Amino acid sequence: MAYSPNHNGDNDDGKNRRLYNPYQDLHVPIQTLYKLPTSPEFLFQEESVAQRRSWGENLTYYTGIGYLSGAVVGAGKGFVEGVKASEPGDTMKLRINRILNGSGHTGRKFGNRAGVIGLLYAGMESGMVAIRDTDDVINSVVAGLGTGAFYRAAAGIRSAAVAGVIGGVVVGLGVTGKQALKRYVPI
Repeated sequence: MAYSPNHNGDNDDGKNRRLYNPYQDLHVPIQTLYKLPTSPEFLFQEESVAQRRSWGENLTYYTGIGYLSGAVVGAGKGFVEGVKASEPGDTMKLRINRILNGSGHTGRKFGNRAGVIGLLYAGMESGMVAIRDTDDVINSVVAGLGTGAFYRAAAGIRSAAVAGVIGGVVVGLGVTGKQALKRYVPI
């Protein structure tokens, strides 16, 4: 039997019903019920003085951004490889399978590599800040140098040196671009 709002079967068009209001006993205006603070909240006063993320936040941020961006780029590359690998006699199901397999395999590979690079960079940058007790461009560039060198260390000294230089240059350009953007674009 279908639900009827009237128990006696009469049609009274809602005269004997009242609407449920979950806020009726609170006696608080709805506008102030969900007023949340707009400023950041800190557990300790020392945290509010520092204008940077903690080492754990940096670790999570750089690893996550690295994995996500690497996975997206790798999935795109795998998609292209899957499309190129399809043959004229393949069914649509087989083509889609090739594309999905290529995207998943290459996406995982690129994502893991970029995530490890982000993990190394975050650890080295936080270590530099802790050692030098200052947060400046030098920490970022040295962390980029160390990340590149450490990531390619298993391939030999020459490869590690080249990767370290590339890492330092990339981070230096990124920091310089970020500072130039701050200077010319008011936030």
